Amino acid sequence: PEIVGALLDVECDESFISNLILSIRSLLPVEPLVAEVEKRNRMSLLTTFLDHLVSEGSTDAHVHNALGKIIIDSNNNPEHFLTTNPHYDSEVVGKYCEKRDPTLACVAYKRGQCDDALISCTNKNSMFKLQARYVVERMDLDLWAKVLDPESEHRRQLIDQVVSTALPESKNPEQVSVSVKAFMTADLPNELIELLEKIVLQNSAFSGNPNLQNLLILTAIKADGTRVMDYINRLDHFDGPAVGEIAVGSELFEEAYFIYKKFDLHVPAIKVLLENIQSIERAHEYATKVEEKEVWSELAKSQLEAGSVKDAIASYIRADDETNRDAVIAEAKKGDSYEDLVKYLMMVRQKVKEASVDTELAYSYARIGQIGQLEDFIVSTPGVNLQSVGDRCFDEGIYEASKLIFTSLSNWGRLASTLVKLEQYQAAVEAARKANSSRTWKEVCFACVEKEEYRLAQLCGLSIIVNADDLEDVSEFYQGRGKYEELIALMEAGLGLERSHMGIFTELGILYAKYKLDKLMEHLKLFSNKINIPRLIRVCEEQMHWKALSFLYVQYDEYDNAATVMMNHSPEAWEHVSFKDVAVKVSNADLFYKAIAFYLEEHPLLLCDLLAVLSSRIDHARVVDVMRKRENLPLVKPYLLSVQQSNLVAVNEAVNDLLIEEHDFEGLRNSIETYDNFDQLQLATRIEKHEIMEFRRIATLIYKKSLRWRQSMQLSVDDKLYKDAMETAAQSGERELAEELLKTFIADGNKECFAACLYTCYDLIKPDVALELAWMNKMTDHVMPYMIQVMRDQSSKLDTLMAERQERIKSEEKTEDDSAKNQQSNMYAQMLPPALPSPMQYQQQQGGMYNGQQQGMYNGQYQQ
Repeated sequence: PEIVGALLDVECDESFISNLILSIRSLLPVEPLVAEVEKRNRMSLLTTFLDHLVSEGSTDAHVHNALGKIIIDSNNNPEHFLTTNPHYDSEVVGKYCEKRDPTLACVAYKRGQCDDALISCTNKNSMFKLQARYVVERMDLDLWAKVLDPESEHRRQLIDQVVSTALPESKNPEQVSVSVKAFMTADLPNELIELLEKIVLQNSAFSGNPNLQNLLILTAIKADGTRVMDYINRLDHFDGPAVGEIAVGSELFEEAYFIYKKFDLHVPAIKVLLENIQSIERAHEYATKVEEKEVWSELAKSQLEAGSVKDAIASYIRADDETNRDAVIAEAKKGDSYEDLVKYLMMVRQKVKEASVDTELAYSYARIGQIGQLEDFIVSTPGVNLQSVGDRCFDEGIYEASKLIFTSLSNWGRLASTLVKLEQYQAAVEAARKANSSRTWKEVCFACVEKEEYRLAQLCGLSIIVNADDLEDVSEFYQGRGKYEELIALMEAGLGLERSHMGIFTELGILYAKYKLDKLMEHLKLFSNKINIPRLIRVCEEQMHWKALSFLYVQYDEYDNAATVMMNHSPEAWEHVSFKDVAVKVSNADLFYKAIAFYLEEHPLLLCDLLAVLSSRIDHARVVDVMRKRENLPLVKPYLLSVQQSNLVAVNEAVNDLLIEEHDFEGLRNSIETYDNFDQLQLATRIEKHEIMEFRRIATLIYKKSLRWRQSMQLSVDDKLYKDAMETAAQSGERELAEELLKTFIADGNKECFAACLYTCYDLIKPDVALELAWMNKMTDHVMPYMIQVMRDQSSKLDTLMAERQERIKSEEKTEDDSAKNQQSNMYAQMLPPALPSPMQYQQQQGGMYNGQQQGMYNGQYQQ
């Protein structure tokens, strides 16, 4: 190839070059050769060479590409070559043709389906018709997406050619379908409408295609609703129900109505008029025109929803439709259209036999006041739910009708209620007696009270109050209207009933407490075991009837509360005897002392009587403390004396204090000698300087009892009660104390008392001390009686000792003689032979020997 290029460059003869190529044709590479020649624009030089290769059957694309280029340059029927030769490369040849003839390039690109190259070529050369035909024939959605890209500047020109030329020329429905789908995918509704109008409305092969007609109308619904009505009128083969439904969804109600009307779809058409256009007048005209039951039913339903009950019932009757009877009945009730409802229910009864329909018809008769027809209807129609009708009539105030119905049902309770509403009270009482129901009795009773028919009300009330659950309701009703006397009369009459119960007695007690206090206590005393005491207690407390309240607490064994009430409200509730009876049974100990304080303030003279009753349950020490603080201890002296036997410190001290204050030394002496549980030293200290000597003597007595001998003796000496002093010294057993008393007498020169003291304190005073004191103080004469007694005692003691010595000597001699005799008898006993064993001992010894031998023999045999 390089040589050929060089020869061409030096302008060698073409024939020589052609012959050179032909001479080695099988050895030449075609592609480089063609490239060298093409660069020099001498392609015709290779014609012979290429023809020889084709004739030899070459299918090399490079060969056919070069041959095609030569044919194109020579314009030797290139279209035939491009459309019939299967071996050339469409992209290469097409690109070669673009600058020479774009039409040929498009033919080459079309043959090889070179989409991008063809689109580019047609866009460059504004060959949009050719491009449109190619895209339609190609039927490739991806290709459509490229050419319909919003960013493409040539999209509008292509669409125009597709709409005006390509698709109208097409006879292939698949091409049309793909094109329409591509327009829809590209969201080009207006362009799609133009396209479809071209196909469908201009007598093309696809004018009667239902799918295209549907698509045209649906696209118009989506893009331009103003065209829809025109399409509906001009097209006849679209899917009316489906398109109509879509039109309704797109709110094109008039269009939808005309679609349904055109296809004789009367029910959907009237639904559009009623539900979407909302024109009952047009719907009524339409129903009158078509005169179909289903249409009238739809109209009636809408009229019913709109509240036109009368028109709706008329329409249902023309439709002969009873299916929506529940709604019709409900709306007729709301609108009070019972006369029209009677007509409708008569039609319904001809088609269905249901108790609910008969029930509503009976109620409608009652509402429009046709009592005679209602009575005939009740007699002739056994399946009517008369109870429901009667209840409804009663609730709505149609009492004559409800009276008729309840009488026929023998429903005496409801009949009584109806008669009450009609103010026929005597008849209502008779009906209530037959009903014998608490609710009915109460209703009639209350109505009679309201109308001041007290005699009839009492007749009813006696049948009510025997039921404990209803008693309170009756009482509240009477009291709420201020009918206290009548209520009390009713309760008093109820006391004599056979079925009287605790509630009646209790309620009467409450009424007495509230309105007739003078009868309350008598009632409580007569019927205390028949009343509900806790409830009556609350009422008496609220009404502040303290005497009755304390009585009730006692009856209820609430003694603490009873005592509290008596004390807190004593002017009305307290009685001494009653209070004593209650106080003994009180369980809270604090109340005892509250009672004592109460009596101190209000009834002090009766306090001892109260304390005597409470003595076994109260703390006497606490009572004494209370009385001391209030300085009223003398007031309870009898009580203190009565309880002193308990020997309590507080009581003993209180009694002693009282006796001291009263200067009752005998009583004080008796008290301290009998009851010793008190602070003796404190008392002795207190009275040792008392102005009355007897009290000072009592102090010495106390000191003696406390073993305070020296204090007791000194106190007696100070008061010159020498006898008491000597007795005290003698009782003390202390020698020093006795000697000290002797010295006191000597110092005072009281010789007689000295002698008496020696006698009184005889056991404590040593003789040498007494003799020494007497000799030194010249009282030898006065000591002689004492000395004589001492000598006498000593001689008696010596005599006693001598006698005891003589007895001891005699006893020793006797003991020695007895021992000598025993020794001699023992010596003779040793010289005698031993005694033989007894028979029993002999047998025991023999048995032992035998058992030993037997045991030995047995052991020997065992060892062998």
